[in-house]
Order: sequence, then structure tokens, then C-alpha cells
Amino acid sequence: MTEAAELPPAPEQACEVFGDRFADAVRYAELLAEAGVQRGLIGPREVPRLWERHLLNCAVLSEVVPEGVTVCDVGSGAGLPGIPLALVREDLKITLLEPLLRRTTFLTEVVELLGLDHVTVVRGRAEEVMGTITPVHVVTARAVAPLDRLATWGIPLLRPYGEMLALKGDTAEEELKSAATALSKLGAVETSILHVGEGTVDPLSTVVRVEVGESPGGVRFAAKRAKAARTGRARRRRG
Repeated sequence: MTEAAELPPAPEQACEVFGDRFADAVRYAELLAEAGVQRGLIGPREVPRLWERHLLNCAVLSEVVPEGVTVCDVGSGAGLPGIPLALVREDLKITLLEPLLRRTTFLTEVVELLGLDHVTVVRGRAEEVMGTITPVHVVTARAVAPLDRLATWGIPLLRPYGEMLALKGDTAEEELKSAATALSKLGAVETSILHVGEGTVDPLSTVVRVEVGESPGGVRFAAKRAKAARTGRARRRRG
């Protein structure tokens, strides 16, 4: 039996969550189960639980993303949570940021196949693209790294008063406590733990929200951001 054959039918909740984009969500699940496994983007053991643990778990993040904002999905991997979020929220402008070529190739194929015109794929590390992509309202991430390290990558990509939304598991509260000092240095002004997906996923999806003030990244990244902006302007003038 192939991994693709192990993909279970979409649950009823998926039809409700993805609405008009339900067929695209099914196609994305099939791509994850086939090409995603073949290219090593997800493990074959994840195929039977793709819907509950991955697609729906990520789609419900939309409950806490404001309307009409720009989003950068850091370390997007196979497109989680960025692509499920894009399928349910066409009002968002989403950048899928991923350093590995084989992953960005897959993401580009998915975006084109599903006609996600409001999604852009960028290859690079978060620390490398600062100054080359416009600061965003919201940074999203899922299982990329411990919270303190993730914040170092994601928060500097935010515009003033933006927020980072990180999907986490049972360790969310512990990670938030241990990262408190690092988050403060990065310009965080408020943190909270949210539970989303009532009636859709069980257990609920856990989201760590980190809100920043007027200096995302804090003093440490202010000079880097200014330097990156100057370099970008110089390149545009030369071009």
C-alpha cells in the first residue's frame, strides 16, 4: 500500500472550515501524502493524521489573525501553517519563508496549482531577508524551534505593533516562561497563550501570541534593520 492510499477521507469539519476552498484543501492533503512524503517533507506516519493534526490544526489559526493583514510564515516547510491559512483567508497577503530549495520548490508548485494569488514563496533564512521583504503585521510559525530562538528569527520581521503567532504543543507555557527575558529584549510588550479550534479540533490548537511595541527586535536589531534598508535602497538605485 502506498502512502497516498493511507490518506483518510476529509472529516466533516474540513468542509466547514475550508468552505469554497475545500476541494483545494483535499488536493493539498493529497500532495502532502504523495510528493510531500516522497521528497521527505513529512514523514509517512503523518499521512493518516494529516487532516486533524496538520491541516485543521493550522487552519484554525485564522481565528486569531486580524483581517486584511500581511503575514510571513517563518520556516514554512511543507506549507504549515501558511497554506491552510491561505486557503481559509483570501484577505491576507502571505509570504512563505523557507531556506531549503526542495521545500520552496514544493511550495511554489502548490501555490501555482491551487491558484493562491495572495501567497508568495521566498527562499531564505529570516535573518537574511530582513530589509529585503517589507515588515509584516503578523509572523506565524509551527514547530520550527524553541520559542526564544524562534522569536529571534521572527520578531525582527514584524512592523511596529505587530505580533508573532506560534503554534505550540503542551510545552507552550513552559517555553513562554523560559523565553521571557529574551522576548523582552526583542521588544515584546505582551504575551499570551490562546486555544483555538473549538468544535473543529480536539485537542484545541495552542497558540503563543507575542505582541511587540514600536521597536520589533529591540535595540539589537534596529541598526541591522537600518543597514538593510540602506543596502536595499542602494541596490535599487544601481538597478
